Amino acid sequence: MAFNVNPSFDESWSEEVLQYYNRNRHFLSEWEPQRTEEFYTLNFQKSFLKEDVKANESGKILRLWITGKNDKRKIIGCITFNLIVRGVLQSCILGYKLDKDEINKGLITEGIQKAIDVVFNELNLHRIEAPILPINAASIKVVSKLRFENEGLSKKYIKVNGKWEDHTRWALINTNA
Repeated sequence: MAFNVNPSFDESWSEEVLQYYNRNRHFLSEWEPQRTEEFYTLNFQKSFLKEDVKANESGKILRLWITGKNDKRKIIGCITFNLIVRGVLQSCILGYKLDKDEINKGLITEGIQKAIDVVFNELNLHRIEAPILPINAASIKVVSKLRFENEGLSKKYIKVNGKWEDHTRWALINTNA
């Protein structure tokens, strides 16, 4: 593996998370919710990471931070399985992001594949859904490589950078569940 994936990031990583977001502020703005200036503060990131630990522990999400191969304190991305639903659904929503300087190296595809193994084999979920903006060719390529299937278009599905955007819905089913 060309990087490290770690699910146990607590508030002691807030400086590294803040550096990641500051480095990628413009790059990520096209794909993420509109961020306030407060988001780009150390206090916000400390609070976010505290809440994140609780959500991870309660099974509501699984967030895996990706660090560099040579610099294990440098965050280069994140893979998140959120809105984990148990009961008859056993499903979740996949989201991911990678540092602008690390794209097109196969890192996110490799990381998501390893994370899918955890979600299907350890959490025993049945379905992973990945909503993707239709213009995001790079993300569509990633999920296609991972055998996700396009299930159609959802109109005005997620608010991205201050605007409700259509998303294609990609899904992967755990055939062993």
